[in-house]
Amino acid sequence: MAKIIDAKTNEEVKISDGDEIREACEKLGVAFSCRDGICGTCMTDVVSGEENLSELTKQEKYLERDLKHRLACQCRIKKGNVVIEF
Repeated sequence: MAKIIDAKTNEEVKISDGDEIREACEKLGVAFSCRDGICGTCMTDVVSGEENLSELTKQEKYLERDLKHRLACQCRIKKGNVVIEF
């Protein structure tokens, strides 16, 4: 079982290994608009655990994201914990 953790509040949401992180991030308060990696509304900073997320998607590369700056709508968690700020 993996976790997405809000760096500011320490609130955490458990998710299964391999799941998209979108729903967990939404529960933590990350704003979403298009949900397809086009608008950039769900940009999050990864404080720690970037190695536990999937590789950058085509959409993230287009918006010049990197492993520390991700689109929550595009990520899957491999395992472990990921701490985010938004």
